[in-house]
Amino acid sequence: MADPTPVIDDLRAESEELDRLVARLTPEQWRLATPAPGWSVAHQIAHLAWTDRAALAAVTDADAFRVLVEQALARYDSFVDEGAEEGAGLPPAELLAQWRSGRDALDLALRAAEPGVRFPWFGPPMAVASMATARLMETWAHSLDVADALGVTRAPTDRLAHIVRLGVRTRDFAYSVHGLTPPAEEFRIRLTAPSGAVWGYGPDDAPQLVTGPALDFCLLVTQRAHRDDLALTAVGPDADRWLDIAQVFAGPPGSGRKPKTVVETPEETAEETPDETAGPAAGCGR
Repeated sequence: MADPTPVIDDLRAESEELDRLVARLTPEQWRLATPAPGWSVAHQIAHLAWTDRAALAAVTDADAFRVLVEQALARYDSFVDEGAEEGAGLPPAELLAQWRSGRDALDLALRAAEPGVRFPWFGPPMAVASMATARLMETWAHSLDVADALGVTRAPTDRLAHIVRLGVRTRDFAYSVHGLTPPAEEFRIRLTAPSGAVWGYGPDDAPQLVTGPALDFCLLVTQRAHRDDLALTAVGPDADRWLDIAQVFAGPPGSGRKPKTVVETPEETAEETPDETAGPAAGCGR
């Protein structure tokens, strides 16, 4: 059984990096719009705080988590937005304090969990390492939205290895949520890490191949960038199809983002509204 400590440590590091990004923001900066329509920086942090609390309930209080699931099912289309809206309405200092205390409590709970235990979740039950990986993935993805709003660029790290692994493991899920039959054969996946290392998955002789930067793969599977803006290459029709539909987050298919460079006809430009041309930011619940 793999030791979950490394991914828990990386989750803490990812959260602390985002914390440094928002800790000294002015009230006006907390209200800046992010790429997710209708969501400000405050909404992004509020969403992370809410999901950390949900994860903590899953780890420590199965009955409380069951109530959350029932509430989510009753308000399927609005539950995520409602949670973010409630938190975003708090004073920034209070929201920041809630996020910090919630993620600290989750960190302690994950480290104290018994080996081999599995926790309930909105999808299949999760082991400790899987729960920490999911939280890291979502923290990283939403931190990109915050960075976009603030006009800064976050340097990628090899913590992306956890998101890459999750992206590879959810290949068949991506096909399924689009009503497609997953391929029977494994793909060969070779991605270059920020450190320059090559991360490989799948047999060396697999005819279907995906290559490119690990950062671009993570942007793709979290739907933080359109495939046309990424340096990913697919060999084989199934691998090529996967790059069009990949998503690492649970739930229905995300609408993704439009390419940064879109050639539009005059008629299309006249018909679209500013919100439509901006493109949605799907993934990780938003």
